[in-house]
Amino acid sequence: MPTALKTSVGRALGSAASRRLLAADHIPAVIYGHGMQPIPVTVERRDLRIALSGPAGVNTILELHVDGSTYPAIVKEMQRDPLKRTVRHVDFQQISLTEKITVQVPLHLKGVAKAVVAEGGLVDPVSNSVEIRATASNIPNDITVDISAMGMDDVIRLGDLQLPDGVSIVGDPEFVIVTVVSTKPDAAAPAAAAAPAEGAAAPAAAPAAETKPAS
Repeated sequence: MPTALKTSVGRALGSAASRRLLAADHIPAVIYGHGMQPIPVTVERRDLRIALSGPAGVNTILELHVDGSTYPAIVKEMQRDPLKRTVRHVDFQQISLTEKITVQVPLHLKGVAKAVVAEGGLVDPVSNSVEIRATASNIPNDITVDISAMGMDDVIRLGDLQLPDGVSIVGDPEFVIVTVVSTKPDAAAPAAAAAPAEGAAAPAAAPAAETKPAS
């Protein structure tokens, strides 16, 4: 069931107006979608935080209340302050609850790779999220990846993921998302020159220069 989120319309546009809104904990936002004119709105920072605090996080299906109308939507993009990391602007995308949409979902690694225990390997996740397509009601909170059987230099690719019914991966199935690498240093290089074996003949000395008696 979508999570309700109240918005306010009629906000002033421009960077100065946005700074005033943010100072009062009102976040500038826009709602857009197929066949509709973008609607500039604001949301209360606290209300947005509560709406996205569930297990689905930013993939929560929202029911935006806009001046007497409602729009099913998801968060398409959140712009954050580069230093404070607070949200400065939100793009909401109107969706159909029956049509498939493309979203990012996090990857959750499950278990301990056997190579980590037996051979000192290190699990190296290439990506911490994947892009999927699903209807709003089928979007999983995350994709679980079981790494317990991974040996040294094993890899898991996009095409190896176990997906819920109605969910498909976006991207190259051969793309590597998890691998196991060795943490052991390489073997020392052989010595540049070996010492002579015991009893081996020493190299012959160069012959002395011939001398003539003094006259």
